[in-house]
Amino acid sequence: MDFWKRRKVLVTGGAGFLGSNLCHALAGLGARVTALDAMLPEGGANPANLEGAGVLLVRGDIRDAELASLCQGTEVLFNMAAQTSHMGGQRDPVADIAINAVAQVRLIQVMREAAPGARVVHASTRQFYGRPISLPVDELHPVNPPDANGVSKWAGEQYWLLENRVLGRPVVSLRLTNCYGPRLRIADARQTFLGIWMRRLLEGQPFEVWGGAQLRDLAFVDDVTRAFLLAAEQADRPGVAGRVFNLGGAPPVSLLELAELCIRANGGQGAFATREFPADRAPIDIGSYHANDGAFRAATGWQAAVGLEEGLRRTLDWYRERLPDYAFNA
Repeated sequence: MDFWKRRKVLVTGGAGFLGSNLCHALAGLGARVTALDAMLPEGGANPANLEGAGVLLVRGDIRDAELASLCQGTEVLFNMAAQTSHMGGQRDPVADIAINAVAQVRLIQVMREAAPGARVVHASTRQFYGRPISLPVDELHPVNPPDANGVSKWAGEQYWLLENRVLGRPVVSLRLTNCYGPRLRIADARQTFLGIWMRRLLEGQPFEVWGGAQLRDLAFVDDVTRAFLLAAEQADRPGVAGRVFNLGGAPPVSLLELAELCIRANGGQGAFATREFPADRAPIDIGSYHANDGAFRAATGWQAAVGLEEGLRRTLDWYRERLPDYAFNA
């Protein structure tokens, strides 16, 4: 697509799951891409994620890295850097808000000087809606964060939206649901429960389903990547600029149904056990959730293209040849 040819793009969190998939796509479209990532061991970054991407990786933390030279002349910023662990935020809310809110303000201030006209697409989350009042959840649903990580992510998003309201910068925030696909962290459940399910299946071990009746809608990473690209391309248009959009994916399924689909996608091989939520996790569980993403579809023309069973199969197949690079923390 001509829009991206030679365009200077910065992707924070660029070695993580969503960031690295975006980097591969952008490079394939001819963009000049810099990926900034702190490569924290507890995060989603993995050195293998950017292999073959043809992008510049800069190791640095948005909390203290020298940002001015990286941001200078940037035309599009995809802001994917975040602390995403729910339990991590509960254990250390000071570090959580330092990454998800304070460092966001630091990046905003640098961007004002170095790239005042850049478009920004911010990776946000459905998490701060909390336990839904009704389903599906649209953007008018009240915000009621269930944990510290939800509070910090909400704050970070709002600082970016102020850039549009006060300074007119083209900013779009995408509130993501459960994203999955190649390059997801599967060493453990820090990024999503589905990661450890995938690892257990590939290793021939049973996995655990906590609860089971909760509904979730899952978004395949290729569909999510297309959504970010479309959001950036249309970020200066009325009806898109300054908006927050929910992003969903496949029709909702229960966790028990999802577990069965994972086994089917693995050629019928695998097993799982159900258990109650651990005591430290139960208070922050949001129950069932699925998004109403009609606003984003109407504004941009986006639609999910990869069905859930196909996406699960493609994900497992991708990891089969790469398990040693992903089964352990990077």
